[in-house]
Amino acid sequence: MAKIHIQENGLKSFRGTTESLSSPHKCDSSGSGSELNGFTETQADRYGFIGGSQRNAEDPAEDVPPEVLRQRESKWLEMLQSWDKWMSKRHKKVKLRCQKGIPPSLRGRAWLYLSGGKVKREQNLHRFQELDSKDGDPKWVDVIKKDLHRQFPFHEMFAARGGHGQQDLFRVLKAYTLYRPEEGYCQAQAPIAAVLLMHMPAEDAFWSLVQICEKYLPGYYSAGLEAIQLDGEILFSLLKRVSPVAHRHLKKHKIDPVLYMTEWFMCAFSRTLPWSSVLRVWDMFFCEGVKVIFRVGLVLLKCMLGSQEKLKPCQGQYETMERLRAIDQRYMQEGFLIKEILELPVSERDIEKEHLAQLRRWKETHGELHCKSPPRMHGARAIMAAEPPSQQDLQQKPTIMEEPVQIITVSEDGEKKKSKMDKRKSKKDSALDTGGQNEAPQDQDLPSQSQAQLKDTSLQASNQSLSSTEQDTYL
Repeated sequence: MAKIHIQENGLKSFRGTTESLSSPHKCDSSGSGSELNGFTETQADRYGFIGGSQRNAEDPAEDVPPEVLRQRESKWLEMLQSWDKWMSKRHKKVKLRCQKGIPPSLRGRAWLYLSGGKVKREQNLHRFQELDSKDGDPKWVDVIKKDLHRQFPFHEMFAARGGHGQQDLFRVLKAYTLYRPEEGYCQAQAPIAAVLLMHMPAEDAFWSLVQICEKYLPGYYSAGLEAIQLDGEILFSLLKRVSPVAHRHLKKHKIDPVLYMTEWFMCAFSRTLPWSSVLRVWDMFFCEGVKVIFRVGLVLLKCMLGSQEKLKPCQGQYETMERLRAIDQRYMQEGFLIKEILELPVSERDIEKEHLAQLRRWKETHGELHCKSPPRMHGARAIMAAEPPSQQDLQQKPTIMEEPVQIITVSEDGEKKKSKMDKRKSKKDSALDTGGQNEAPQDQDLPSQSQAQLKDTSLQASNQSLSSTEQDTYL
């Protein structure tokens, strides 16, 4: 099956527009069954993509062995059970495990905990349902609806117009415009929310989006895009240290950072990298904060423009921008990219130091910032320290509650015996019963036919219990 590549344009204006972030080839995703987005074959890859540039090319070398994956799942389950202790006393171990990659089965739950979305949700019970029930501002609702089909049109969750994926995406984005009416909707929020919905229910995705907008990338989605312009200057200044050759070239041709880094940063590389790389970058981003996004940008700039040999085809601004729009796949592959990110010596302190310097320059040239954003939190630990959660906020709550199966044994002489738990329950019920009614005796013989039925019932209950447990992935 041939791949269909979507040429994704740079972001010129995000607010209230529907042209940017869109594909020049409009694709009708209203089909179903065998013709989704023009595909005659709809078999999805491991991430749910049925086509497009982010469809995963199977690479056995990148696969984690099943036994290693099981071990990692066990370790993550242990961490989630005592999340506050791990974050306060063993944060380095949490960070290392995020760098290795969060197990796919627990990625959504881990992102929710790392971002502080779990705590936010518990502290605002029923708030999402309240926002979801409202109509929303018609100005934003109209723009959101026009953007829905543009978000990962080759992913099985969002391929069908009006499908459950697009419906949940609309709910999350509309709820945010009601939660932060002063900000409204920014087009770059849609791919962020879509990635979250691929891994968690709508309510969890909403609170994770809130945390990204308020803690990780504050001001990115506000009017004027001042925060993204500031971070563009920070990136350009850090590039001077990481790759002087690339820095001189961009400066020589007067290529403003917002021309090439806006979509990278605002969409957290979700529209740029191969999907396996996107997930690994997001695992680290939720743990360590925006420095991961800066590192990815610096690695790509260094790899594409970091030597005279690589700059030979880039004789001007146009050629340079074309080169940055078509990044070599080998530099974006999971193994190479993650190694380069981890080895790049750019810290939170470097970013904050440069942020203060660029802020001073901004005030000298532009005056005060029009949009006052909350301070940026550098990762999960900083968020938890700023808003310490209670034990109740971190308590895991299963979405499926099972009734205990009553176990009955029958002795050789036909006498029925209950388990100790059921006996205690029976005694408790008898003590509470003050009606004085005469109840049938508890011990009575079971006919052989009833024994057979009881055996079948127990097996069915056991199978149903296993099935319901397997389906519950959002504990």
